[in-house]
Amino acid sequence: MVRIIFSLLLAQQCFLNQETNAFAPIISNKPSSMSFSSSMNTRLNLEPPTTSEESRTIEKSQSPTQELRSNNNNNNDEERLGQKFGGYTVKQRLREEVESPFRKVRFFFFLGSAGSAFTALYFSALSALKASMGGYSDAMPMDEALTNCGINAAGLAVCGYLAFRDYQAGQANLQRIAKGGQLARLAIMPAAKESERSINTLSEYRRTSRVLICAGGEEYVQNICKILNSDQLKDTNNLPELIEQVDVIIVPVVLKGSAISRTVISVGDTKLAWRSTEPSDSDRNFDSTRSDSVIGFPRNNAAWEEYLKSEIDTAIKQGFDVLDKGFTITIKKNGKILRRATGTPNFGDLVGAMEVMDGSKFGMPGDSEKYGGP
Repeated sequence: MVRIIFSLLLAQQCFLNQETNAFAPIISNKPSSMSFSSSMNTRLNLEPPTTSEESRTIEKSQSPTQELRSNNNNNNDEERLGQKFGGYTVKQRLREEVESPFRKVRFFFFLGSAGSAFTALYFSALSALKASMGGYSDAMPMDEALTNCGINAAGLAVCGYLAFRDYQAGQANLQRIAKGGQLARLAIMPAAKESERSINTLSEYRRTSRVLICAGGEEYVQNICKILNSDQLKDTNNLPELIEQVDVIIVPVVLKGSAISRTVISVGDTKLAWRSTEPSDSDRNFDSTRSDSVIGFPRNNAAWEEYLKSEIDTAIKQGFDVLDKGFTITIKKNGKILRRATGTPNFGDLVGAMEVMDGSKFGMPGDSEKYGGP
């Protein structure tokens, strides 16, 4: 038995040597008696060794690929966060959960409690029906069955109301977040000559400037242009300098009514209306460029029209004429809306009260150097 095993092993070894000798001439010019292990070493060592400079070159050639992969990953992440379901993006829903982390827990708790109360109400109603019909040996007393029905119905109503209230609060918060993101993406073009070719979004003014949106008809916008760019009575107009000192950017927006209805409103060419303003007899030394340092004209009218639509609809429902009287939206340095008002803004009061209304003197981040404090 041992001899048979030994013979089989010897035959296998001879077969391997023959197979190795058959392929060895293809790999190198060495004698055919080369072993299988040496032939494998020859295969592995066919490529010349790379020097340190060549390895650096390979690393450099690979680095742009790695950067491209990282950029693609970032783009994929942005696409995922930008995907919409239920009318809101993933990013907006994540932000809503961060702002109210326990809302979903409360919602599902109350929703589950409402479902339990509904199930209990179903069975207690059956018990009450059996008690009223009679003839059932396992039927409970009528007064006890009605008491259970009342308790379960009250639980269903209370838990259902609390779940619905949390749902509505979440939807309102999502709408606010979506509206804030829409506001941050609005673009303006600074009126100053040295910056008139640049386009900035409102998000770029966070922590540095407040934004005052003045929307109304062409006469409304031109009236604001006269107030800011002409001397009234015997005084010299220094409103642009004072407005600049309190870090306010004014964005006039011309609204145009439809020929069919004044309630169908679109955004017009604000820059053209501003520059074509004609001064009256009382507007001394009028120059539409005097306030350019604090003026920004809207860009992409479609985006502005989409954002202002809800504001316009609300004002019209409340009985305000947005074309003649206009309205203003004051945005704080943190990007949140401070207030909404109708009519022409009182720039004197605005300059005097802006620091207090915005909260800059009470610890607004980024204003410590200007106002002192920690």
